[in-house]
Amino acid sequence: MFYIGCHLSSVGGYSGMGRDALSIGANVFQYFTRNPRGGAAKDLDPADIKEYLEMAAKHNFGPILAHASYTINPCSKDLRVREFALETMADDLDRLQNIPGALYNFHPGSHVGQGIDDGIILITGVLNAILKPEHTTLVLLETMAGKGSEVGSKFEELRRIIDGVELNDKMGVCLDTCHVSDAGYDIIGDLDGVIEEFDAVVGLDRLKAIHVNDSKNPPGARKDRHEKIGDGTLGVELIANVINHPKLRHLPFYLETPNELDGYAREIALLKRLRKPSADAQA
Repeated sequence: MFYIGCHLSSVGGYSGMGRDALSIGANVFQYFTRNPRGGAAKDLDPADIKEYLEMAAKHNFGPILAHASYTINPCSKDLRVREFALETMADDLDRLQNIPGALYNFHPGSHVGQGIDDGIILITGVLNAILKPEHTTLVLLETMAGKGSEVGSKFEELRRIIDGVELNDKMGVCLDTCHVSDAGYDIIGDLDGVIEEFDAVVGLDRLKAIHVNDSKNPPGARKDRHEKIGDGTLGVELIANVINHPKLRHLPFYLETPNELDGYAREIALLKRLRKPSADAQA
């Protein structure tokens, strides 16, 4: 199954996002759990959730990817900022108990001058405070571009965070193609080598989702500016290699390109054309 989708507005609720996904040929989607620049979350509507779950089962949807707000920073110098991250993420995870099989993605944060070591300690502290044995949602660390004092642009940093989490069976990684390239990993010239490095450092069993984006920047720029597929420095060939790679093709892919629904529909159609039959299907 090729699970391909994009980032959708949550204004219409889960069922609304499901209908939007179907209208553009998607069978997965990502959304912000609350305003990406704020802290408020909409009240849950049991009828809406029931409608979505029935729709997802009927159309064989892959996992929802819930994206935490950009405003959270679990490794901030400011105690209140860290407390806000803890409270927000804990609430998000409790709410996601209503969506079986959901994934929860967040940016590890920026250490703002404290240093990587202290940043990682603070991030793991928040995760240890919020994760509960009964949680059914996997929490994904997103690979970052490395701008400013971001934590998580190196695979080793992700590994150290995971190792510091007591319930690390609930932890995974979301790889972002734009971010990984901007961070200096040569996915254009040596995709196999980057995947092998990720496996050696983090483990491919931890990789649960991929943000498939082109980049406005050259490799190693450490800037994080997404581009439409084929309009950036990564190019269509690289994206095709990612979605067809034998060690990645089973994963769900989520577009975060600068698009509206019609643009996402065109990109999803393009990626479906680029998708090749698996070796098993050809055998």
